[in-house]
Amino acid sequence: MSRPRLTDVAALAGVSMKTVSNVVNGTGSATPATRARVRAAIDELGYRPNVTARRLATGQTGTISVAVSSVTVPYFAEISNLLDRAARRSGLRAVIEQTHGDRNNELAILAERERGLVDGVIFHPVALTPDDLVDRSPGFALVLLGEGPAPAGVDHVMIDNEAAAREATTHLIERGCRHIAFLGVESHGLTHTTGQRFAGYEQALEMAGQRADPRRRLQIEHYSADEGHRAVADALDQGVTFDGIVCRDDSLATGALHALHSRRVRVPGEVAVTGWDDLIIARNLWPPLTTIGPHKAEIARTAVRLLAERIHGYAGPGRHEIVASQLIPRDSTAR
Repeated sequence: MSRPRLTDVAALAGVSMKTVSNVVNGTGSATPATRARVRAAIDELGYRPNVTARRLATGQTGTISVAVSSVTVPYFAEISNLLDRAARRSGLRAVIEQTHGDRNNELAILAERERGLVDGVIFHPVALTPDDLVDRSPGFALVLLGEGPAPAGVDHVMIDNEAAAREATTHLIERGCRHIAFLGVESHGLTHTTGQRFAGYEQALEMAGQRADPRRRLQIEHYSADEGHRAVADALDQGVTFDGIVCRDDSLATGALHALHSRRVRVPGEVAVTGWDDLIIARNLWPPLTTIGPHKAEIARTAVRLLAERIHGYAGPGRHEIVASQLIPRDSTAR
């Protein structure tokens, strides 16, 4: 069977070859319905752009870098997979790189773009500051993920963490919780993401006339189920009382559930628990975990679209796009 061509995609989708090219390259002004029809035709035919020809014509590599702290963090594993899929649909090859939150590693990711090794970078920085990101070479194609501050000229995709944390905390309050803990306060200082989530938690308590008890700020050293288990178990051993827990992420919530089960604390009867990220495991825990679900597929599509537009010449001001999230109620809060 011959390799599918651009003309085959155009015929199946009922559009012009120029429209297919625009969709593949992330350019042009096709409607969302047209883009969806073209992508469906690409998937059905298994079409892949001729990368060699494009490199000769444009001087581009057809490769982008996706840089996260570690794919051992389940959220980053899931979002990296979705970014890879979105990149392929746009005719790009994604190289997944881990920085381990190290400043030198993060600077090296940016240097790859400046040396022309990749066409652009989708990046969730941990150690870099806005000043590190603003002084890039002209035409630098960069999209930031996450909640850290971004320079005005850099594209940025995020969710509204404070609003989502208020929603999760209010959900517990509406189910009768009056002594709500927050699991995930970093002992070495709050990250931007945690800071926003903790602020939303405190705002919801204040709005309900509840006091934020410092003893219910459960500290962690890192993000893992084991650390969530340790923090909750330690709090119980120290006599800290709570009837609800807002967890910074689903991994910590997994450990929290384990600690509560181990101490024969009924969930949600005695303690209701919410997580964050809607990881695949969340719906398969016992009880299934109520969680904040960021629209991860939309985050990936938006980031790749913005990057592709930069790669193909967009030189306007930075675009800061907020992607929706939603509270997904499950049995861990079903009172």
